[in-house]
Amino acid sequence: MKTLFLKNVMPFAVVAFGIAGAFVTTSMQSSSTNPLPKYGYVRNPQGICNIRVNCDTQQGPVCRLNGDTGPQAFGKPTPESNCTELLYRPAN
Repeated sequence: MKTLFLKNVMPFAVVAFGIAGAFVTTSMQSSSTNPLPKYGYVRNPQGICNIRVNCDTQQGPVCRLNGDTGPQAFGKPTPESNCTELLYRPAN
């Protein structure tokens, strides 16, 4: 009796899992890929990163203090590290 039940139900279960998997992968592909906002820091004359600038992680023009001009801003991979991470200008 158990084998007969499994033989009849198993194909339906496989189809149900297949359909569910298709919906999950489709929704993952259509999710937005907005760049992550991140703070960048500009080095002062002493070489310390302390001037905060809004930047993004999506590739594009490099992040600078005054838009297109000014010193380049870098990210801190860890809070206690120095500015080494390359960041990009926000899209807006």
